[in-house]
Amino acid sequence: MLALASGVYTYLGVRDLLNGDAAIVFFAAIIYSIAVSVGIYAFWTYLMKFLPQMRENGARGLLFACMGLGALMIVAMSSWLNASALAGAAAIQQHLATMTQAYTRDLDRAHNNALAAQSLMPDIQMASTRFSKLAEAERGGSLTGTAGSGTVVQLLTQLSNQLGNLGQEVSGSADKVKALYEQGGKHLEKMRELVSDRGPINARSDAFGKEAMGLMGTVAKLQQTSVAPSVKRAADGLISGFIAPAAGGRGDLGDRQTSVVGKVEQAVAAQSKALSDAAGKILDTPQVEPARFQPLSTAEAVLRYAGDFLPSWAGAISIDLLPAVLVLMLCVVEAGIRRENEPLAADSMT
Repeated sequence: MLALASGVYTYLGVRDLLNGDAAIVFFAAIIYSIAVSVGIYAFWTYLMKFLPQMRENGARGLLFACMGLGALMIVAMSSWLNASALAGAAAIQQHLATMTQAYTRDLDRAHNNALAAQSLMPDIQMASTRFSKLAEAERGGSLTGTAGSGTVVQLLTQLSNQLGNLGQEVSGSADKVKALYEQGGKHLEKMRELVSDRGPINARSDAFGKEAMGLMGTVAKLQQTSVAPSVKRAADGLISGFIAPAAGGRGDLGDRQTSVVGKVEQAVAAQSKALSDAAGKILDTPQVEPARFQPLSTAEAVLRYAGDFLPSWAGAISIDLLPAVLVLMLCVVEAGIRRENEPLAADSMT
């Protein structure tokens, strides 16, 4: 009965490993399971007959060694397939759940990296507002001492507009990031449904793979949505593309305008460096590289997640190796019978 049960579960396990025509797979699995059943039955039957009869320690030790070697072979050819039949679907489901957790972490990391550029928004707005206020102040003559909309006002207004446009670009990227994050959340929700579903595990695994591919594309788009590179280029361009305008005033006013333009250039250089450094730190964050989903067969899943299915492994191995207990019992009983049948010393004395 144990050999028959092992053969049945071996058939269920090996059937999932074979590919090709259905009839060929069926007959190949049947032949393999029959060979396993016959081999297990013959192996333990011979041991039950011979091992209890061995009286010499050397011969008994050799048979025990043969029993250990045969037990390892049985585990190699049958027990792991039994475990695959008993817990294969659950192991694949465990694999899907593990990959879902990994993809959730990857999506969150990509989302956080994409939103990191939003932290530059206050600095950009502050700089834009600062230059705008300076332009308003210069219209009243606060910087050069002469009221009007001259060279300095035009320069400050231009810088304020550039930073304002950059701030709008950063602010607009938040909507794209939000939309992509919601799209990734839908993929994850579908994955969780596939993990908790009760349908055929192979069909669920195939559907899970499609969702995983879609999520990987979403993660890639999220990383491309980050505006940190644009902020860094714009910040570097503020000073590298800065061209000091010629003073439009005459006499002393021109000198004052030139002096103020020089100070503005210094302020632009400081602001450019601050923004560039902040954007550089964001760009130095490692890119998210989500793992590709790898479908597993039931046997591969049982081996990879063996630690989570120890009871199934114990049952699969016990079906094949339980006769070893019977062999040991027979050895103990036969040894006791031999001791009882030995003649006592007093009966043989004259």
